[in-house]
Amino acid sequence: MKVIKNAVLIALTSFSFLAADLVMADEAKKQQEAHNLWLKKQFSQQHRQLIPVVTVADMFYGCNKERKIDPINYHISELVLKMDREQLADKLTACLADDSLKSDVALNFGLIGCFNEQFSEMPKVEKQQKMKLVRQAIASLSREERQKSLTKCVTEQAIRYLK
Repeated sequence: MKVIKNAVLIALTSFSFLAADLVMADEAKKQQEAHNLWLKKQFSQQHRQLIPVVTVADMFYGCNKERKIDPINYHISELVLKMDREQLADKLTACLADDSLKSDVALNFGLIGCFNEQFSEMPKVEKQQKMKLVRQAIASLSREERQKSLTKCVTEQAIRYLK
């Protein structure tokens, strides 16, 4: 009888620890969710303001890479963080020339710029291989799919700039 009683006590103790662990895990999850909500509220306005700047920077970067209207090889981070917004807009307008900001050409330049930055820390050969795949994807995707891809890429970029 004593063995059974001890087994029951051990089981109850184990269940107590398990229940305490579950309560603590639930509390940690609630705290994380509250923190995420706070972050969203705190940075959502900044994020919304940053997305167009990042998009223009990506488009200019891709355009300048191909058309070479500006002799400086800018890093996208310089364009986003340091360049005057008006100057950046003027540079993109000059580079696009007869192409509209809403054109497929501008969209494709934006994708080139955004993915170029995503791959910026890769070794040169690997980056070149990835960019080749990006160019192939651009050629095969519909406008809608390319727009979705750019939106997702730019959103992730903007989040990195907020960190």
